[in-house]
Amino acid sequence: MNKRQVGKDYEELAAHCLEEKGYRILERNFRCRQGEIDLIALDGSCLVFVEVKYRRDGRAGDPAEAVDFRKQRRIICTAAYYCYKRNIGESQACRFDVISVLGSEVRHIENAFEYQG
Repeated sequence: MNKRQVGKDYEELAAHCLEEKGYRILERNFRCRQGEIDLIALDGSCLVFVEVKYRRDGRAGDPAEAVDFRKQRRIICTAAYYCYKRNIGESQACRFDVISVLGSEVRHIENAFEYQG
């Protein structure tokens, strides 16, 4: 199985976990010049941008650690473009979550990072 398919499978698992928590998935793999966001969902009235990271084992560290400052900035810029394209105003509550999959352990980190304008 190639890396793209593995990523897609774990994004599907993450979407399922979110739906079980009552989230509504709006988009999967939103792409633009700024970057990509794996999942975009609604948690109540809050718009949630979700990055999914997978590692087979802990040799390369915790998957969430891969969402470093550069990756966060890329996600934030992509989220801003998404809001612009969808005419979503600045009053819309938003947050950035990470779903970390290490082996078979799935961990949802709500509000994993914030926009530091």
